[in-house]
Amino acid sequence: MKRIFVAALFLAAVVLGGCGQNARQPVLYRDTDIAMGTVIQQNIYVRNDAEDGGTVTEEILGLIRRMEQETLSRRLETAEIYLINRRREGEAHLQISEELGEILMECQDVWEASQGAFDVTLAPVIRLWDIDKWSEGAQEGTFAVPERQEILQALENCRSGEIRLAKQENGYEMELPAGTELDLGAVGKGAALDEIRRVLEQREEISGGVISVGGSILVYGAKPDGSSWKVAIVNPADTASAIGYMSLKGTWCVSTSGDYERYAMVDGIRYHHILNPATGYPADSGVRSVTVLSDSGLLSDALSTACFVLGIEEGMELAEKYGAEALFVDTKGNIVMSPGMEECFTSAK
Repeated sequence: MKRIFVAALFLAAVVLGGCGQNARQPVLYRDTDIAMGTVIQQNIYVRNDAEDGGTVTEEILGLIRRMEQETLSRRLETAEIYLINRRREGEAHLQISEELGEILMECQDVWEASQGAFDVTLAPVIRLWDIDKWSEGAQEGTFAVPERQEILQALENCRSGEIRLAKQENGYEMELPAGTELDLGAVGKGAALDEIRRVLEQREEISGGVISVGGSILVYGAKPDGSSWKVAIVNPADTASAIGYMSLKGTWCVSTSGDYERYAMVDGIRYHHILNPATGYPADSGVRSVTVLSDSGLLSDALSTACFVLGIEEGMELAEKYGAEALFVDTKGNIVMSPGMEECFTSAK
């Protein structure tokens, strides 16, 4: 898709302040593309005296694709996760990159803090449920619910508690139990937001922007007019509408996990893609969606999943532990928010 770039408020700048004001007016660069199996949308404000501000959108897209192809994917043969999952039998000690090691360290911390509600070793169960097909638009009748015994057998290889990570001079050494596989689908997009923020922070010509990687969103810096960034939260009961929006200033990461994102219908029953590591079945915690606001992309992504699995009371406690704000929509459509979320959220009603 072609990159579109627009001179933000060009006419207004000329009319109100002449050439001097126009020289200070940032240019808005937009880009929409596909990576990590989802839509990537970029809206970035760049000083209009920058030599080629538009290259930043290309750099960010390239960064996301590199992370997917070299590190995060369990499907692409070039990625570390793919290679780890296909390691030789008996190979328990692995050398991994610093990038992957840092991601896994944070994931293990959330696993422990959530008492297992977030688990990166769910790959065997995810594969059993054939969730990849759901994201491709699997239709009713094409999916069979796994047998309980199959799920229990798959859960035996989900052993986050036995992963060991040790920092080395050029990366990490990881000890991974035999039969255990990794899946970073629940944090990959958030981890990408953290790397994107580092890119933006190194580019002085960038004053602000909004980048969405599927359901994870980074708002960065400031808008030219000084107003707040607006981030809408999808209504789980009607995904074409929003329950409201957050008004944010500065740099934040927002991630939402919902039962409406991917699901399969079997005999009139809807099975969603957010699995409870304790049971191996779709989480049944009384909520339909969780939105988490954090200064960390990875944490916002991981916590939205963990909080969905835990439910409102325990999920709120977990978010508070990490200094994050959370908004829950329960199965009756009620909205429950943390105090900090209440300060920035405006209901659509």
